[in-house]
Amino acid sequence: MTSLPSKTDVERYYQYALWLGYFTVFYNLFEGLVSILFSVNDETLALFGFGVDSFIEVLSGIGIIAMILRIRHNPGTERSQFERTALRITGTSFYILAVGLAVTAVINILSGHTPETTLPGIIISLISIAMMWALVAAKRKVGRTLDSAPILADANCTLVCIYMSLVLLGSSLIYQLTGFGIVDSLGALGLIYFSVQEGRESFEKAAGLACDCEDE
Repeated sequence: MTSLPSKTDVERYYQYALWLGYFTVFYNLFEGLVSILFSVNDETLALFGFGVDSFIEVLSGIGIIAMILRIRHNPGTERSQFERTALRITGTSFYILAVGLAVTAVINILSGHTPETTLPGIIISLISIAMMWALVAAKRKVGRTLDSAPILADANCTLVCIYMSLVLLGSSLIYQLTGFGIVDSLGALGLIYFSVQEGRESFEKAAGLACDCEDE
């Protein structure tokens, strides 16, 4: 039989969860800046969409930090107004990103536009996959130790970042190896699916509904 964590251990793990939240925010800020800079320079739509997604994840991460602070001091309470507002802003941002990517991808396909190189996308996506996988493992460890469904749900939702990194990696790698120009736009269209999914889940969380990541 597994022993329950002591009060000191609980406090330590909540602090650990908080630091993971801070790391998620600052890492996504850095990742977003680097991705946007390279995407503009190389005219890579998939990498640009990935970079914008990283900035949206920063908004989501701020909401997660607020959630951790709330359940740390007031376990069992409902989401605060700040959390709900952050989730709605995050959801709206994901929907705007999806529309912007769709329009730009269609224009690029019709005009035959191709990026100069997708090598930065390969490097950034590989680093992101490694970092996000480590974050998922760490958040799950904390969530299971604290028996916290919200923290475990956050860990599962972080998996979406890995899926988006895989889409970026696949499209960037195929273009780099084949020079097939349309694949960059197809990669951007792949990011739309996950953007819409994350937008929908953000609004469901704000409304107090269970989302897909909480069902896993």
